[in-house]
Order: sequence, then C-alpha cells, then structure tokens
Amino acid sequence: MNGFVAGYYRFAVWITRFAYLNLLWIAFSLLGLGLLGFFPATAAMFAVVRKWIDGEKDIPVFSVFWKSYKKEFLKINVLGYILAGTGYLMTIEFQILRTQEHIAYTMASFAVVGLFLLLAVITLYLFPLFAHFQLRSLDYIKWALFIGIGHPLLTIFLLGIVIALIYLSFITIPALLFFFGGSVVAYILMWGAHLTFEKIEESLA
Repeated sequence: MNGFVAGYYRFAVWITRFAYLNLLWIAFSLLGLGLLGFFPATAAMFAVVRKWIDGEKDIPVFSVFWKSYKKEFLKINVLGYILAGTGYLMTIEFQILRTQEHIAYTMASFAVVGLFLLLAVITLYLFPLFAHFQLRSLDYIKWALFIGIGHPLLTIFLLGIVIALIYLSFITIPALLFFFGGSVVAYILMWGAHLTFEKIEESLA
C-alpha cells in the first residue's frame, strides 16, 4: 500500500509540474503580446524540460523559465520569425501555384510541399537544440535539418506521436491541451532530440 501511495504521489507531482509549466508558457507568451512572447516562452519551456530529462527533477521551475525567457529573447525571436516568415511565403506560393492549371505549376506545388516538410523537420528540432547548445543562429537551423534527415525514423516517430496526442486530446478532452499541450509535447520532443545530441557534441568538440 505504501508503494502505491508513493507512486500516486510522484504521479501527482509530475502532473502538477507539467500543468504549471504549461501555464507559464501560455502566460509568458501573452506577456509578450504573442508576437514577441511565443518563441521566447517556448524556448524557456524547453529549457525546463531539458533539465528534467537530464535528471534535475527538483529545479525551481519559475526561476529557470524566467532566466531562459530573458536570456536569448532577441535571438530566438529572430530565428522563430525567419521560420514563420518562410512558412508564410511558402503558403502564399502554394496557393498561387494551385490556382494554375498547367502541369508545370502542379509539379512546382508538390515541390513546395516538400519544402514545407523540411520546414516542419527544422521546427521539430529547433527548440531542443536551442535549449541544449550555444550556437550561431543559422547553425541551429543547419543542425535541426541534419538531425531530421539523418534520423528519419525518429523524426517520423516524434511527428506521429505529437500529432496523435494533440488529435486525441482535441476530440476527447480539449481542456487537456490548455493544461498539458505545450509542456508534454516539449518533453517528448526534447527526449527524442536528446538521443542524438551525443553525436553533435562530438562534432562540435
């Protein structure tokens, strides 16, 4: 019975941690009016889960989050908006190409879809890399792409499990996304990316 109570207590503690982190992510995204807060808040969330994955279970979550939020505020916003702007331009390009009837435009639209997939891969690994390494801005994009292409099974697995969790939560208990959507996804992505970091550290040594 004591073992059950201890296990339940640990489970409740982790539920509370993930919910608290998710609420911090939402609050600090809004603090920056969304436009300037979303990317730093997301980077800060990944910084917290990175410490959890490294075995630092009892860190002061708010302190770590706030420090990370301030530390690279401009840098992560620049990176985030490079990716967001690229995605926006590709969306416009795709819509224009799909309105044309010539086969050449249709083929070009498939090429844009391929670029979208590459952009998704980069986005998938960008924040885990940002939380773990100190690199030049464009190196984050380069390494994110290298990891995604170099570990296709891991990339497919991470994308699949994240999409499945979000979809199942949305159709069953949407409130779960408010309390756990960001933090749980961040933990899954950080865990997956962390498996590849040893090789990157060897390359950078």
